[in-house]
Amino acid sequence: MVSIKEVAKHAGVAISTVSKVLNGYPNVSEETKKKVQDAIKELNYIPNSIAAALSSKQFGRIALVLDPNRQTQAIDQIFMQYLVGALDKAKELNVEVVTIFPSMIAGMTAEEITRSFLSQSISGVVIYGMSKEDKVLQKLIREKQFACVVVDAPIVNARTTYISIDQEQAQYDVAKKTVLDDNCKRVLYIAGRRDGYVTEQRLKGMRRLVKDLDLTMMVRQGDFSELTARNVALKYAKNKDVVVCASDLMAIGAMNALIDMDIFRPVCGFDGITLMGYVGKQMNTIRQDFYSISSRAVEEVHQLMNGGEGHQVVMPHSIVKMYYKDIIC
Repeated sequence: MVSIKEVAKHAGVAISTVSKVLNGYPNVSEETKKKVQDAIKELNYIPNSIAAALSSKQFGRIALVLDPNRQTQAIDQIFMQYLVGALDKAKELNVEVVTIFPSMIAGMTAEEITRSFLSQSISGVVIYGMSKEDKVLQKLIREKQFACVVVDAPIVNARTTYISIDQEQAQYDVAKKTVLDDNCKRVLYIAGRRDGYVTEQRLKGMRRLVKDLDLTMMVRQGDFSELTARNVALKYAKNKDVVVCASDLMAIGAMNALIDMDIFRPVCGFDGITLMGYVGKQMNTIRQDFYSISSRAVEEVHQLMNGGEGHQVVMPHSIVKMYYKDIIC
């Protein structure tokens, strides 16, 4: 086994410098840090703490990398369903899971995250809602050190499985039903975040619908924010026939804007969260079973950890209307 002394010699630095890099000390230059990291890779050095974890019976934990929605004061139902689905499946499979919030790994390189995860006996990772700008997590996936499942991010390799509903078709389906029900032609589409994979896929579905039904469409970003969508609707909805939103929270914001303006426009959302039933006006939406998606994600990462091959998993979706009487207990 390669020693820390050999790494220091290979990098041309002191042993204490290697230790500082391994432990994330800030007072090390980028040039020196790169020398040490390159030496670690070339020699395939494994720190003693990580080596102990690799050889322990506890090795095989699954990390859940997910973030609650901080843009609303409402309880994040999607986050909770993801979490409970994962925990229930982990219990069934008799594997241990740890929850990693983005703030816990913010500013870390892929190499630093790898060392941190290995030191915690993590060998599988489920990543929820990764954006196109998450370059560090993307690098972590490409390096294939861990078995990975990505939820709603279309990345597949030998050690990575992608799981999602058909985002493009789901957006097409719910918008088409809403447009045809009210014979609409002029569409205001409130999209999600610009850096989101699902935003890109759902917008593709909308553009296909516009072409198929010969509609006109104005696209504005809502950033999955109820407030932003409300402001967009206040500004643009009056001159449109229908408001299609890429999330239920944005649909709620848009609908409340229309109520305040005392005008009617059909509105549809996406996700199927319980809050839709409390709006007072029923709206079409796409129901995703977030519990089942997360449960399946843990099952898939467990299979990858046991030698499985990465692939794509498409989960079902349905068009629903959320009625108050159906959600009260």
